[in-house]
This record gives sequence, structure tokens and C-alpha cells, in this order.
Amino acid sequence: MAEKKASPIFKDIKDTKQNELVFGKKNYQLLLISIAIVAVGFILMMGTTGDIYDFRRTLLAPLVVLFGFGFGIYAVLKK
Repeated sequence: MAEKKASPIFKDIKDTKQNELVFGKKNYQLLLISIAIVAVGFILMMGTTGDIYDFRRTLLAPLVVLFGFGFGIYAVLKK
């Protein structure tokens, strides 16, 4: 029996899919930075001493976490 040969078009597509990452190096670096920002926000929120309703826990930490998530969205959408 004769073997079916793949069309050169499909061969090129298959080769590029195997060697290509979803994001570039810069995107992954920005994603790691955003994860670090979110982690810092949660650490600020955690705290073991002081009042539960102080500025750091109620305002600063949530804003840092939201900024980290926003930065992560930017990292994903950046070309």
C-alpha cells in the first residue's frame, strides 16, 4: 500500500506548534513579578500584631493585591 504523505503546509504548522511557546520570555517575567506582588499583598494582610482594622490590613494590602492581579492581566495581554 502507498503511504499518505502529509502536505507541506501541515508539516510546517506542526513544526511551528512544537517549537513555539504560548507567551514570550518577557510575558513570563511579568507574570512572575505579578505573582510576587500578590504574595506581598497577602503577607501585608496577614500580620500577627496590631489592630485588625489598621490601615495596612484594610486598605494597603487589598490595593497591593488588586494591583498585582491587574499587572498579571497586563502581562498576559502584552504582545
